[in-house]
Amino acid sequence: MKIEKITTFGALKKAGYQPQSIKEELRKNLVAKIREGENVFEGIWGYEDSVIPELERAILSRHNINLLGLRGQAKTRLARLMINLLDEFIPYVTGSEIHDDPFHPISRYAKNLLEEEGDNTPISWMPREERFYEKLATPDVTVADLIGDVDPIKAANLKLSYADDRVIHFGMIPRANRCIFVINELPDLQARIQVALFNILQEGDVQIRGFKLRLPLDVHFVFTANPEDYTNRGSIVTPLKDRIGSQILTHYPENLETAKKITEQEAQLDARQSQEIYVPDLAKDLLEQISFEARDSEYVDAKSGVSARMSITAFENLLSTAERRILKTGEQDTTIRLADFMGVIPSITGKIELVYEGEQEGAGFVAENLVDAAVKTLFPRLFPKINKLERKDAPTPYDDLIAWFFEQDGFELLDEETNTIYQKKLDGIAPLNDLVKEHASEIPKQDQYFLKELVLWGLVAHNKLSKHRFKEGLRFKDLYGSYISGL
Repeated sequence: MKIEKITTFGALKKAGYQPQSIKEELRKNLVAKIREGENVFEGIWGYEDSVIPELERAILSRHNINLLGLRGQAKTRLARLMINLLDEFIPYVTGSEIHDDPFHPISRYAKNLLEEEGDNTPISWMPREERFYEKLATPDVTVADLIGDVDPIKAANLKLSYADDRVIHFGMIPRANRCIFVINELPDLQARIQVALFNILQEGDVQIRGFKLRLPLDVHFVFTANPEDYTNRGSIVTPLKDRIGSQILTHYPENLETAKKITEQEAQLDARQSQEIYVPDLAKDLLEQISFEARDSEYVDAKSGVSARMSITAFENLLSTAERRILKTGEQDTTIRLADFMGVIPSITGKIELVYEGEQEGAGFVAENLVDAAVKTLFPRLFPKINKLERKDAPTPYDDLIAWFFEQDGFELLDEETNTIYQKKLDGIAPLNDLVKEHASEIPKQDQYFLKELVLWGLVAHNKLSKHRFKEGLRFKDLYGSYISGL
């Protein structure tokens, strides 16, 4: 007989069930999973040698945890994955609002029922999925929301005096007894509300409207917060920080490979986009590099951070830009082009917080500047470096290509050109073909056209060519020819 089929307290005792606190339960299951080599935090990338070991040490130490980091660093995801460390089911006294452990009842209801029924006390089972409570801290959260308050309707229905503790309506935390309770954005909680958590974290006391009520709650707390020097809305009061066992600092991906894994895992694409649109690896690198550039940009507020969600939504927009071209041209498939990155601008402008200089330039300008900066960073990894200062008469590998543009009136790549026309135009630039063949011949053939566009954008970023955006697409011209024609 499965233990979760047991329905009475007597049968539960006879089965040899051993009760334990939630912190002991988390610790026991984590020990087992570490020994078996299982990954508890599946789908979390880049934290294998930093955050996850610290988190596991905190759980082994039976600590309440504060995850401190900028937005988009998977803090809430980490907390939710801790459900995997809970037992599949736990028993509680049937009808208890706070899931009383029948071996250690703490509410009057459970104590009275056990006293009356003894071994016949009915037992229910709570699955692990229901043992996770989450609350977003906002300035309007009250003590009554979190801990509880006197319920006049309950007092009237039960014909009880307000002096009777049975008139209390329990808040979210008592109802999360024997569960994981997450409070997101803890600094947003008013200081006086944070004070109400002191005794719950340390002694388990619950104080409601003057009632002398001791409920030794069994709750595992996980808090998430932004660094105090970022938020202007408040901070975590020092005595509360003192009661939180472990504070763990999260961080953004440290390299492109990790960032790409996160984006590919989280981006919501349909089968059509995945099958009909080819994305060169270089395009994925460029997309992630935009976020890295944003985190170092003089126009972006570093204290605010640049969420990993920016790359995810930008990737979705990138593929939608290519998909729209397919629908317009009637073709069956296409490859991501560098010009398609103009379609990710709306994903960038809404995800970055600008400093004063950035506000003056405008969000659109900053977003385009980040794309150009990403191109400039990736360019020397594939092609000879262009020095900022060089002798005017010194030959460079790009002289023939720049001369080709000097002899042209302008070279245009339109957004909605078919694959055939797009490729024919790029193939028509002989010096460009020679340059790619000489320096990037190992790049797969289907990535060659994206690479050719990268060369043009790279020369623009290094002030060797000019690039102009018009309604239908992009126009590339020689830098000085463009200046002369402007005169």
